[in-house]
Amino acid sequence: MIKYDKLWETMKSKGVSQYDLYTRYNVNRSQLNRLKNNKNVEVNTIDKLCNVLECKIEDIMTHYPDDNVF
Repeated sequence: MIKYDKLWETMKSKGVSQYDLYTRYNVNRSQLNRLKNNKNVEVNTIDKLCNVLECKIEDIMTHYPDDNVF
């Protein structure tokens, strides 16, 4: 399972709000909602967030082992 709890901490430490993401950086509100609920998001969204926040992937998301296999 992928969780995006670190995203909100990173945003706070960088001084970037959700409002900033969708007004200044054009991150779709539905994508923010998907992130809030730990739903699937495209890699492009993660890439954009890393660029906006000037951070690494590990600063946005964490993988937790579960039974989700092919």
